[in-house]
Order: sequence, then C-alpha cells, then structure tokens
Amino acid sequence: MPHNSSIKLFSGSSTNYLSEKIANCYGTKLGNISIQTFADGEFQPCYEETVRGTHVFIIQSTFAPADNLLELLFMIDAAKRASAYKVVAVIPYFGFARQDRKDRPRVSIAAKLVSNILAKAGVDRIITMDLHADQIQGFFDVPVDHLYASRVFVDYLRSLKLQDMIIASPDTGGTKRANSYAKFLDKPMVVCHKSRKGPNIVSEMTVIGDVKNKNVVLVDDMIDTAGTITKAADLIMEQGAQSVRCIATHPILSGPAYERIEKSALAEVLVTDSIPLKQTSDKIRVISVAEMFADVILKAYNNQSISSSFLF
Repeated sequence: MPHNSSIKLFSGSSTNYLSEKIANCYGTKLGNISIQTFADGEFQPCYEETVRGTHVFIIQSTFAPADNLLELLFMIDAAKRASAYKVVAVIPYFGFARQDRKDRPRVSIAAKLVSNILAKAGVDRIITMDLHADQIQGFFDVPVDHLYASRVFVDYLRSLKLQDMIIASPDTGGTKRANSYAKFLDKPMVVCHKSRKGPNIVSEMTVIGDVKNKNVVLVDDMIDTAGTITKAADLIMEQGAQSVRCIATHPILSGPAYERIEKSALAEVLVTDSIPLKQTSDKIRVISVAEMFADVILKAYNNQSISSSFLF
C-alpha cells in the first residue's frame, strides 16, 4: 500500500504485536512513542516525532487491565494537544462492551461511559471489530467503522471443505451472528440455550436442533473463561455430532480457559490476534486481521467506502 507522509500510525504498548503487522501491511513503520513510568506506577505517553497537521491513527485494544484504556486516552489527548489534524482510535477489541445495558439495578452502563470518555479525550473516529452488541455504535457521537472478522474466518471455513457442516450459536444472544454465517454459507443452524447461576457460571444447557452426524461450527464474538463454549461443544458431541470446532473473534481466555479447551471435545478454536494469547495451545489457531485493518485505515484516510470490506 502507498505510504503518505500526512498519515502516521502509532501503537499502544499492549497491542504492539498487532500494530507492527498492520503498519507492515499498510507499507509504513510505526511512529516513535515513549512511555515514562513513575515510581508509583503512574505513566505518561510522549510522541517522539511531530504530529502537527497529520492524521494520527492510534492502535490499542482495551482488554484488561484498565491501564490499556487509560493509555489510549492519554495518547489521544497528547495527539490533540500536539495539533494533530485528526485522531482516530483503532480498537481491535473494545473492552467493557459486555456492559452495554442495565441488566440489574444499580450498575453502570460502562460501554456508554467509555464512549463518552473517548469522545471527551478528543477522538475524531473509532475503528473497531466485532463489538459484543452492534448497538454500541450508537453510544458514540463520532463516526464508528465496525468491522467483522467474518472476512477472515469464512475463507478458513471454506478451506476445510467440511461435509455436512452446520453453524451453531453457543447461546440465544448470539443467534443473529450465527445466522449471518449460516445464511452466507448456505448452511443450517442450531442454537444452544443456557441458563446461568452467575457471571461466567453456566448451570444447564440444551441444544435446539439436530446435530447428529454433522460437523458443527460454533460461532461467538469472544471466549472469556471458555465455560459456555466448551459445555456447548461437549453437549453437541454427546448428541452425535461428527466434530465440533469454534470460531471466536476475541481470545480473552481468562482463568481456566486454556485447560477447559484442552479437555473439551473441541477439535480446534479459531481466533484473531485482536488480543495476544497468554500461552500457546495445539487446539487454538490464530488468524491475523492486520491486513483488514490496514485496508480500512487507508480507506478511512482517503474518505472511501469500507462496505466492500464486509462479507455480510
């Protein structure tokens, strides 16, 4: 891709591994930035080159800890105060997205609060991928380019050439996402219905639909503790499926997730590099979204339509 001197790409410290790949796909190098850390843990990002009058793209996923979000906010503020023309936050994984509504009394709608804070810091545009709920786009008062990992996942699924493939949603909340894959690939779909005792604790689950002798692909936006996805996979295999695998955009993989995946009936778990893996696993395959983000960054800079970047 052609490099233009009036656009600069910078990376937050947590997403440098992906930012370097995005910059390479774009055909440029990451800008120089340093982060000074004080004795008490306070930190201060600093641009080590001029950004005056430029389009600044800051690449940072906001997974835990919250310092990643705070660092992004500081970088946005620093770029605005250094007279950047436009500041775009590229957030492959948008943290706090699960808190998009009041699901019980006296809780924060954190996704809305984070969107307000980003806008207050001075961001001009957000580029993100597979939000936990599509309506989060409406929380922002700045343009949001919402990308979908289906662009990279579908090619891989087709390469497997699975006979009797069927798409499955691990819960009723993910039926819209799974249905999009099923319609695009012209495959049937089943749904797993679960009830929870509490956060990350699944009490019981049932499969709605026939999976016997089928090669099942579970579709989700993220895997956290892997309790839901592994329980669904085991249940599907118990009901006579030939195989079961999973595609999930964001590999949060907290606590016992890796152990659960290894012990489960899952043949493989396909994820993107929106979040770095904490450890390797023979069952987990990572597909990079760097080229997709580089393409959208170029189109956003040139004011071109990005709809061609979507499969569905």
